[in-house]
Amino acid sequence: MASEEAAGLQHGELEEQLDVRGRELLRQLFRDRLELTSAREERRHDVTGEDGVRRTRAERGRTRPLVTRFGQVTVSRMAYRSPGRGNVHPLDAALNLPEEKHSHGLRKLAAVEAARGSIEAAGDAVARATGVRIGKRQLEELARRAAAHVEAFYLFRVIDPGPEGWPLVLTFDGKGIVMLPEALRPATAKAAAAAQGKLATRLSPGEKNGRKRMAELACVYDAAPVPRTPEEVISTPAQKRTKNKTQARKGKGKGKPREPQARGKWLTASVTDDIPAVIAAAFDEAERRDPQHKRERAVLIDGNNTQIEAVTAEAARRDVTVTIVIDFIHVLEYLWKAAWSFSGKGEPAAEVWVADQARKILHGKAAQVAAGIRRRATTYGYSPAERADADECARYLDNKHDYLDYATALANGWPIATGIIEGACRHIVKDRMDITGARWGLEGAEAILKLRAVIASGDFEDYWRFHLRREHERIHHARYSDGLVLAA
Repeated sequence: MASEEAAGLQHGELEEQLDVRGRELLRQLFRDRLELTSAREERRHDVTGEDGVRRTRAERGRTRPLVTRFGQVTVSRMAYRSPGRGNVHPLDAALNLPEEKHSHGLRKLAAVEAARGSIEAAGDAVARATGVRIGKRQLEELARRAAAHVEAFYLFRVIDPGPEGWPLVLTFDGKGIVMLPEALRPATAKAAAAAQGKLATRLSPGEKNGRKRMAELACVYDAAPVPRTPEEVISTPAQKRTKNKTQARKGKGKGKPREPQARGKWLTASVTDDIPAVIAAAFDEAERRDPQHKRERAVLIDGNNTQIEAVTAEAARRDVTVTIVIDFIHVLEYLWKAAWSFSGKGEPAAEVWVADQARKILHGKAAQVAAGIRRRATTYGYSPAERADADECARYLDNKHDYLDYATALANGWPIATGIIEGACRHIVKDRMDITGARWGLEGAEAILKLRAVIASGDFEDYWRFHLRREHERIHHARYSDGLVLAA
């Protein structure tokens, strides 16, 4: 830095040189620390391997490579030997060295980048940050290993309990992932095989690709209750304008109705587990948060019958009471379909009608709304084709009547929309798994989903420390006695 050469560099060139040479300096510091640790390693006389046989000979200077975030170094350690037996290296356990050559720091960076974008982009990001180039297959394998202990982590983590007055919310959804043919579920694979032999360059009308496998997602969170009225949730355009004018006169911003706030979100996603298994995992998380069953449990879903059946069965199996609430936004979509049966596209009257029916449903009058829709279609003499969407809406309201008790949910301050899990579907699945041209195998897709879920939950740093402890147990505890590991 004091040289004439450095003095002649522009600041950008100087910055680049420091980045490259700084990593080399850190690599040397890292290497020197490892060499000092190796030089101070004391000879032991009680070393046995996993076979229980004592290693009576010791040999210094046995080396192995380790690729770190700063570059590759060589780790020198003492090897304990016995004729016809594998060598034992206690210093490997003390340093928690991995089985492969990539360090834990490099593996952590690779896991984060692989979860963030494509494997190719992850490799480029790692190379830019460290100067180390990792092959595509190696990156994929590092990501799979990085996700190995996510489920175990959530079983053992310490949970700060939410207040007793706050509801415990469970919510579920699914999102398709384009898979390799061998990774499809049997029914999807059969449908895909049946579609072969048709048009070669495009799908026939009404034909589906049969390339996707559903990833199932679940979220559990504590909701700070915010009681509301139906009028605070749904208002007509005229009511909105009046409210805005009133707020403007008072010098207040437009704002929006208060909503329950989610705290302590836990997310999980799986492309290997089916709907009942993912729902059972969410019930497990709820049990850890509320083992005494003192809190009310609300289940938010979009009306999927398989999910409703699985939730009902799981609640019965555990003898817990849950209240299933269908996403109100989903109900609104059915109301809009009915509205287009009664009004022309874009007519303001449709918006007023939908708002009126929505408020009635929020007041607990879904059955009356369904009856009113049918009555209107009959009174005005709509043909079966013209009233098809209206009848579908009415039928939906009748079929889901037991899960549309929004009046109670609003009075209790519960959420009535599935925005959190739908956002998770977009963020965890679509943004990463739906990259153009991506085709997934089961193991790779499952690993990335687990990593993205733990990152989205804000638990990655805690998880990584847990993962390293588990890696130490898996790799080293089986090879050495506990006392030896601790002493080393």
